[in-house]
Amino acid sequence: MDAKWWQKAVVYQIYPRSFQDSNGDGIGDLNGITARLDYVKSLGVDVIWLNPIYPSPNVDNGYDISNYQAINPEFGTMADFEKLLAKAHSLDLKVMMDIVVNHTSDKHHWFEESRKSKDNPYRDYYIWRDPAADGGAPNNWGSYFSGSAWTYDETTKQYYLHLFAPGQPDLNWANPQVRHAVYDMMNWWVAKGVDGFRLDVINLISKPDGLPNAPQALGQPYGNVEKVVANGPHVHEYLQEMNANVMSHYNIMTVGETPGASISDAMQYADLDGKELNMVFQFEHMGLDGNEHRQYGKWSDRKVDLVALKQVLSKWQTGFYHKAWNSLYWNNHDQPRVVSRFGDDRPEYRALSAKMLGVVLHMMQGTPYIYEGEELGMTNNDFTRLDQYQDLESLNAYHDLVDQQHVFTPAQMLKYLQHHSRDNARTPMQWDATMNAGFSTAQPWLMVNPNFKDINAKEELAADDSVLQFYRQLIALRHQYDVVTDGEYAQIPGTENDESVFAYTRTDTKQRLTVIVNFTDKQFEYEDAAQPQAKLLLSNYPDDDGTTLRPFEAKIYLQARQ
Repeated sequence: MDAKWWQKAVVYQIYPRSFQDSNGDGIGDLNGITARLDYVKSLGVDVIWLNPIYPSPNVDNGYDISNYQAINPEFGTMADFEKLLAKAHSLDLKVMMDIVVNHTSDKHHWFEESRKSKDNPYRDYYIWRDPAADGGAPNNWGSYFSGSAWTYDETTKQYYLHLFAPGQPDLNWANPQVRHAVYDMMNWWVAKGVDGFRLDVINLISKPDGLPNAPQALGQPYGNVEKVVANGPHVHEYLQEMNANVMSHYNIMTVGETPGASISDAMQYADLDGKELNMVFQFEHMGLDGNEHRQYGKWSDRKVDLVALKQVLSKWQTGFYHKAWNSLYWNNHDQPRVVSRFGDDRPEYRALSAKMLGVVLHMMQGTPYIYEGEELGMTNNDFTRLDQYQDLESLNAYHDLVDQQHVFTPAQMLKYLQHHSRDNARTPMQWDATMNAGFSTAQPWLMVNPNFKDINAKEELAADDSVLQFYRQLIALRHQYDVVTDGEYAQIPGTENDESVFAYTRTDTKQRLTVIVNFTDKQFEYEDAAQPQAKLLLSNYPDDDGTTLRPFEAKIYLQARQ
């Protein structure tokens, strides 16, 4: 097939608050990113994705936007953004913006007007409802961030809907004025020169007609809102309209975040016909280590079962082949660090398992996303006290599950936060072994991981066998070999239920790529590990020991097809 540019691309995600502080206030900023773009380019990536940089009260770290067409003063000015964009483009790096259009901040002009009166011109920009007969919320929906998804507003004696925090009221996408205001804003950013959009929780924008109650587990205070809101009745109509008004006019890249999307849902969003989005972020592999009692969500310290992980990843690889396009990711700003989660972050295994996980993901079909620090093998944070956390979701979950429901003890929940809190991903980037890891001359907004003296970019740039150097090689392979973009995926027969080994092939008309990895810290003999007719393209060990698979060993072989 003739690959689109974004099918050959590798994306590097930057969390601006934690990447590089340039002005000594402890908060990362746009000029800090600009100063580090040469480093990003040196990895070989093609696109940077910036988490939200708009004005925000920061109830949810910028995912509560108060002005879509301005820059958060904490991060700099519009002139600083334009400088960043120009520098990125001069390095042949594209820039993808993160936009949040399921909801705004309650400090957005639209909502401030909307709540003034029932006949305000902006009233219908949001979802307002009368109280239920008992005076309570209009339905049983629970927020993603704990508590009710409804907040009562005394001014007009109605409730407004917020699937997330009360400071994040949901927009009413049934109102065409809302939709076209969003499209106008997107076109404004493209005119400024941005190269694409990541659309936050975009499959939640179409609410079900009549806002019915959600399924409610026994003993739970609220219904599971995702079951009724995800992939709503008009979502494809809205996205096709967005495409017609925005994406179809430019050669830009779009990825939608789609919690609760099945493979058939996602196929519609990311169909290769190009009528909606280029690709989506699905979460099925991210949900495999959640609590055994599903009503407690992700809060757990379970390890992922490899057989289940292989089943999920393989399902998306085979299901999308020639039909839709995958986004590939282990990490982002909402997920714990992959080497601590799916690998082994003990010092003797950290680099090996980080490289192994890189191999598994980057040799699959789709567009890979690298989250800042993933290329260094950064680990989960070392927080031991609740007051070290800042993430709203984590703090709300602690108070809900420990203080109110008494489901977990404080010690249990702290352990679960160490495993799954979003703050794991948000600790500052580890640049070097100097004060605050070279991130800032001031006290950082969030504590630096104490292991920064051992894990940092300066050390890894100087070492030939570092995780960083290995990621450079992986990215180069993706660009070099068409089979990585186009080849058909298949697990090696007989390995599907193997609890230690992940082995798969990628095959096109000319070549076969074979990937064999050991997901454990054990060594054993493995028949398929030796490929006599094949060339060893890349391994995370300095030599090839034939059929012996060493702890966390990863091998990529290439052979010509007869």
